Amino acid sequence: MRTVVLSLLWAIALPCTYGATVDTVQVYSRAMSKKISNVVIHPETAQDAPLPVLYLLHGAYGSHVNWITRAPEIQEYADQYQVLIVCPDGDTTSWYFDSPIDTAFRYETYISRELVSHIDSAYQTIATREGRAITGLSMGGHGAFYLAFRHPDIWGAAGSMSGGMDLRPFPDNWSLTQRLGPYATHRNNWEDNSVVNMLHLLSKKHPLALIFDCGKDDFFLDVNRALKQEMDYRNIPHTYIERPGAHNWDYWREAVQYQLLFFEAFFRKQTTSD
Repeated sequence: MRTVVLSLLWAIALPCTYGATVDTVQVYSRAMSKKISNVVIHPETAQDAPLPVLYLLHGAYGSHVNWITRAPEIQEYADQYQVLIVCPDGDTTSWYFDSPIDTAFRYETYISRELVSHIDSAYQTIATREGRAITGLSMGGHGAFYLAFRHPDIWGAAGSMSGGMDLRPFPDNWSLTQRLGPYATHRNNWEDNSVVNMLHLLSKKHPLALIFDCGKDDFFLDVNRALKQEMDYRNIPHTYIERPGAHNWDYWREAVQYQLLFFEAFFRKQTTSD
Protein backbone atom coordinates (compact mmCIF):
# COMPACT_ATOMS: atom_id res chain seq x y z
CA MET A 1 0.00 0.00 0.00
CA ARG A 2 2.85 2.39 0.88
CA THR A 3 4.47 1.81 -2.52
CA VAL A 4 1.20 2.46 -4.38
CA VAL A 5 0.54 5.69 -2.50
CA LEU A 6 4.10 6.93 -3.08
CA SER A 7 3.85 6.09 -6.77
CA LEU A 8 0.59 8.03 -7.09
CA LEU A 9 2.02 11.03 -5.29
CA TRP A 10 5.05 10.95 -7.53
CA ALA A 11 2.94 10.79 -10.70
CA ILE A 12 0.82 13.73 -9.56
CA ALA A 13 3.82 15.82 -8.55
CA LEU A 14 5.83 15.47 -11.76
CA PRO A 15 5.09 18.05 -14.43
CA CYS A 16 6.35 17.20 -17.92
CA THR A 17 8.33 20.42 -18.27
CA TYR A 18 11.90 19.21 -17.76
CA GLY A 19 14.31 17.67 -20.21
CA ALA A 20 15.80 15.38 -17.60
CA THR A 21 14.55 11.80 -17.40
CA VAL A 22 13.52 10.27 -14.09
CA ASP A 23 13.80 6.53 -13.51
CA THR A 24 13.35 4.22 -10.55
CA VAL A 25 16.26 1.78 -10.51
CA GLN A 26 16.31 -1.39 -8.44
CA VAL A 27 19.75 -2.36 -7.17
CA TYR A 28 20.38 -5.63 -5.41
CA SER A 29 22.33 -5.37 -2.17
CA ARG A 30 24.38 -8.45 -1.37
CA ALA A 31 25.13 -6.96 2.03
CA MET A 32 21.43 -6.94 2.94
CA SER A 33 20.12 -9.64 0.57
CA LYS A 34 17.40 -7.44 -0.93
CA LYS A 35 16.62 -5.06 -3.78
CA ILE A 36 16.64 -1.36 -2.98
CA SER A 37 14.87 1.37 -4.95
CA ASN A 38 16.69 4.46 -6.16
CA VAL A 39 15.51 7.47 -8.14
CA VAL A 40 17.98 8.40 -10.88
CA ILE A 41 17.64 11.76 -12.64
CA HIS A 42 19.54 11.89 -15.92
CA PRO A 43 19.96 15.33 -17.47
CA GLU A 44 19.15 16.06 -21.05
CA THR A 45 22.64 16.23 -22.48
CA ALA A 46 23.86 18.11 -25.52
CA GLN A 47 26.93 15.91 -25.89
CA ASP A 48 27.97 12.36 -25.16
CA ALA A 49 30.33 12.95 -22.24
CA PRO A 50 30.77 11.44 -18.77
CA LEU A 51 28.66 13.12 -16.09
CA PRO A 52 29.46 14.02 -12.49
CA VAL A 53 27.15 12.37 -9.97
CA LEU A 54 25.40 13.86 -6.94
CA TYR A 55 24.05 11.41 -4.37
CA LEU A 56 21.10 13.09 -2.63
CA LEU A 57 19.88 11.49 0.62
CA HIS A 58 16.46 11.75 2.27
CA GLY A 59 15.68 12.25 5.94
CA ALA A 60 14.17 10.05 8.65
CA TYR A 61 10.82 8.46 7.80
CA GLY A 62 11.36 9.40 4.18
CA SER A 63 12.13 7.37 1.05
CA HIS A 64 13.87 7.53 -2.31
CA VAL A 65 11.00 9.54 -3.83
CA ASN A 66 11.04 12.36 -1.28
CA TRP A 67 13.26 14.72 -3.20
CA ILE A 68 11.58 14.27 -6.56
CA THR A 69 8.06 14.65 -5.13
CA ARG A 70 8.74 17.50 -2.71
CA ALA A 71 11.31 19.35 -4.83
CA PRO A 72 10.63 18.35 -8.46
CA GLU A 73 12.71 21.31 -9.63
CA ILE A 74 15.81 19.18 -9.06
CA GLN A 75 15.12 17.85 -12.56
CA GLU A 76 15.75 21.35 -13.85
CA TYR A 77 18.92 21.56 -11.78
CA ALA A 78 20.15 18.28 -13.27
CA ASP A 79 19.78 19.84 -16.73
CA GLN A 80 21.23 23.19 -15.69
CA TYR A 81 24.36 21.76 -14.08
CA GLN A 82 24.66 18.64 -16.26
CA VAL A 83 24.81 16.33 -13.28
CA LEU A 84 23.37 12.87 -12.70
CA ILE A 85 21.36 12.91 -9.45
CA VAL A 86 20.86 9.66 -7.51
CA CYS A 87 18.36 9.47 -4.64
CA PRO A 88 18.75 6.14 -2.82
CA ASP A 89 16.27 4.66 -0.39
CA GLY A 90 17.85 4.66 3.06
CA ASP A 91 14.93 2.93 4.75
CA THR A 92 13.01 5.10 7.18
CA THR A 93 15.67 5.28 9.87
CA SER A 94 18.88 3.60 8.71
CA TRP A 95 21.02 6.68 9.38
CA TYR A 96 23.10 5.43 6.45
CA PHE A 97 25.62 3.46 8.50
CA ASP A 98 26.18 -0.25 9.00
CA SER A 99 24.39 -0.85 12.28
CA PRO A 100 26.75 -2.34 14.89
CA ILE A 101 23.83 -4.22 16.48
CA ASP A 102 21.56 -5.12 13.55
CA THR A 103 23.06 -6.79 10.49
CA ALA A 104 19.86 -6.11 8.53
CA PHE A 105 20.94 -2.47 8.25
CA ARG A 106 24.11 -2.12 6.19
CA TYR A 107 23.43 1.07 4.29
CA GLU A 108 27.00 2.35 4.46
CA THR A 109 28.13 -0.72 2.51
CA TYR A 110 25.17 -0.46 0.15
CA ILE A 111 25.63 3.18 -0.83
CA SER A 112 29.42 3.48 -0.75
CA ARG A 113 30.17 0.20 -2.50
CA GLU A 114 27.19 -1.48 -4.14
CA LEU A 115 25.23 1.53 -5.37
CA VAL A 116 28.22 3.57 -6.52
CA SER A 117 29.53 0.56 -8.44
CA HIS A 118 26.15 0.00 -10.10
CA ILE A 119 25.71 3.65 -11.09
CA ASP A 120 29.18 3.81 -12.63
CA SER A 121 28.56 0.63 -14.61
CA ALA A 122 25.05 1.53 -15.77
CA TYR A 123 25.63 5.19 -16.70
CA GLN A 124 28.35 7.19 -18.36
CA THR A 125 29.81 8.86 -15.28
CA ILE A 126 33.04 10.43 -14.11
CA ALA A 127 33.91 7.38 -12.04
CA THR A 128 36.39 9.01 -9.67
CA ARG A 129 36.11 10.97 -6.43
CA GLU A 130 36.56 14.16 -8.48
CA GLY A 131 33.26 13.40 -10.19
CA ARG A 132 31.19 12.50 -7.12
CA ALA A 133 29.48 14.53 -4.41
CA ILE A 134 27.00 13.57 -1.71
CA THR A 135 24.54 15.57 0.38
CA GLY A 136 21.22 15.18 2.12
CA LEU A 137 18.75 16.59 4.59
CA SER A 138 18.41 15.86 8.32
CA MET A 139 19.26 12.15 8.75
CA GLY A 140 20.61 12.34 5.20
CA GLY A 141 22.79 15.32 6.09
CA HIS A 142 24.46 13.32 8.82
CA GLY A 143 24.64 10.37 6.43
CA ALA A 144 26.31 12.37 3.67
CA PHE A 145 29.10 13.63 5.93
CA TYR A 146 29.39 10.22 7.59
CA LEU A 147 29.85 8.42 4.26
CA ALA A 148 32.20 11.03 2.79
CA PHE A 149 34.36 11.19 5.93
CA ARG A 150 34.71 7.41 5.98
CA HIS A 151 35.13 7.05 2.22
CA PRO A 152 37.04 10.08 0.91
CA ASP A 153 38.41 7.87 -1.83
CA ILE A 154 34.87 7.69 -3.25
CA TRP A 155 33.51 11.22 -2.79
CA GLY A 156 35.40 14.45 -3.34
CA ALA A 157 32.71 16.79 -1.99
CA ALA A 158 30.00 16.53 0.64
CA GLY A 159 27.18 18.61 2.02
CA SER A 160 24.54 18.58 4.70
CA MET A 161 21.25 20.41 5.09
CA SER A 162 19.89 20.56 8.65
CA GLY A 163 21.97 17.51 9.51
CA GLY A 164 21.85 15.73 12.86
CA MET A 165 25.60 16.09 13.29
CA ASP A 166 25.69 14.75 16.84
CA LEU A 167 23.43 11.81 17.70
CA ARG A 168 24.14 11.79 21.43
CA PRO A 169 21.69 14.56 22.44
CA PHE A 170 18.80 12.58 20.95
CA PRO A 171 18.84 9.13 22.62
CA ASP A 172 15.07 8.63 22.33
CA ASN A 173 14.48 9.82 18.77
CA TRP A 174 14.26 8.43 15.23
CA SER A 175 14.85 4.75 16.12
CA LEU A 176 18.47 5.46 17.01
CA THR A 177 18.42 2.94 19.86
CA GLN A 178 17.37 0.26 17.37
CA ARG A 179 20.42 1.04 15.23
CA LEU A 180 23.00 1.74 17.95
CA GLY A 181 21.61 0.22 21.14
CA PRO A 182 20.58 2.23 24.22
CA TYR A 183 23.01 5.04 24.97
CA ALA A 184 23.41 3.93 28.59
CA THR A 185 24.73 0.50 27.58
CA HIS A 186 26.20 1.15 24.11
CA ARG A 187 27.83 4.53 24.53
CA ASN A 188 30.76 3.75 22.24
CA ASN A 189 28.38 3.13 19.33
CA TRP A 190 26.93 6.60 19.75
CA GLU A 191 30.35 8.20 20.08
CA ASP A 192 31.83 6.40 17.08
CA ASN A 193 28.91 7.06 14.74
CA SER A 194 28.33 10.77 15.40
CA VAL A 195 29.82 12.98 12.67
CA VAL A 196 31.05 15.55 15.17
CA ASN A 197 33.46 12.91 16.50
CA MET A 198 34.73 11.84 13.08
CA LEU A 199 36.78 14.87 12.01
CA HIS A 200 39.99 12.95 12.69
CA LEU A 201 39.20 10.88 9.59
CA LEU A 202 39.73 13.86 7.29
CA SER A 203 43.13 13.87 5.63
CA LYS A 204 45.21 16.02 3.31
CA LYS A 205 45.65 13.03 1.00
CA HIS A 206 41.97 13.06 0.09
CA PRO A 207 40.70 16.56 0.92
CA LEU A 208 36.93 17.00 0.89
CA ALA A 209 35.11 20.11 -0.29
CA LEU A 210 32.55 20.61 2.47
CA ILE A 211 29.37 22.68 2.78
CA PHE A 212 26.71 22.50 5.46
CA ASP A 213 23.87 24.72 6.55
CA CYS A 214 21.06 24.94 9.06
CA GLY A 215 18.01 27.11 9.66
CA LYS A 216 18.05 29.45 12.64
CA ASP A 217 14.81 27.92 13.94
CA ASP A 218 15.95 24.32 13.48
CA PHE A 219 16.28 21.94 16.44
CA PHE A 220 19.59 20.77 14.95
CA LEU A 221 21.08 24.29 14.98
CA ASP A 222 23.17 23.76 18.12
CA VAL A 223 24.81 20.57 16.86
CA ASN A 224 25.63 22.23 13.53
CA ARG A 225 27.18 25.19 15.32
CA ALA A 226 29.19 22.79 17.47
CA LEU A 227 30.50 21.02 14.37
CA LYS A 228 31.50 24.32 12.78
CA GLN A 229 33.30 25.34 15.97
CA GLU A 230 35.24 22.09 16.01
CA MET A 231 36.12 22.47 12.32
CA ASP A 232 37.35 26.00 12.94
CA TYR A 233 39.47 24.75 15.85
CA ARG A 234 41.03 22.09 13.64
CA ASN A 235 41.48 24.48 10.68
CA ILE A 236 39.35 22.29 8.41
CA PRO A 237 38.26 24.22 5.29
CA HIS A 238 34.50 24.36 4.90
CA THR A 239 31.53 26.52 3.99
CA TYR A 240 28.91 26.97 6.69
CA ILE A 241 25.64 28.88 6.25
CA GLU A 242 22.89 29.84 8.68
CA ARG A 243 19.70 31.21 7.19
CA PRO A 244 16.20 31.93 8.44
CA GLY A 245 14.17 28.76 8.41
CA ALA A 246 13.11 25.64 10.26
CA HIS A 247 13.30 21.88 9.77
CA ASN A 248 11.00 21.68 6.75
CA TRP A 249 10.79 21.47 2.99
CA ASP A 250 10.52 25.24 2.52
CA TYR A 251 14.04 25.43 3.89
CA TRP A 252 15.46 22.39 2.07
CA ARG A 253 14.11 23.41 -1.35
CA GLU A 254 16.05 26.63 -0.99
CA ALA A 255 19.11 25.03 0.60
CA VAL A 256 19.63 22.53 -2.20
CA GLN A 257 20.03 25.40 -4.66
CA TYR A 258 22.99 26.79 -2.71
CA GLN A 259 24.53 23.35 -2.44
CA LEU A 260 24.20 22.61 -6.14
CA LEU A 261 26.04 25.84 -6.92
CA PHE A 262 28.80 24.72 -4.55
CA PHE A 263 29.06 21.28 -6.14
CA GLU A 264 28.95 22.68 -9.66
CA ALA A 265 31.94 24.88 -8.80
CA PHE A 266 33.70 21.83 -7.34
CA PHE A 267 33.10 19.74 -10.47
CA ARG A 268 34.15 22.60 -12.75
CA LYS A 269 37.37 23.09 -10.79
CA GLN A 270 38.25 19.42 -11.19
CA THR A 271 37.67 19.64 -14.93
CA THR A 272 39.76 22.78 -15.46
CA SER A 273 42.63 21.51 -13.29
CA ASP A 274 43.04 18.27 -15.27
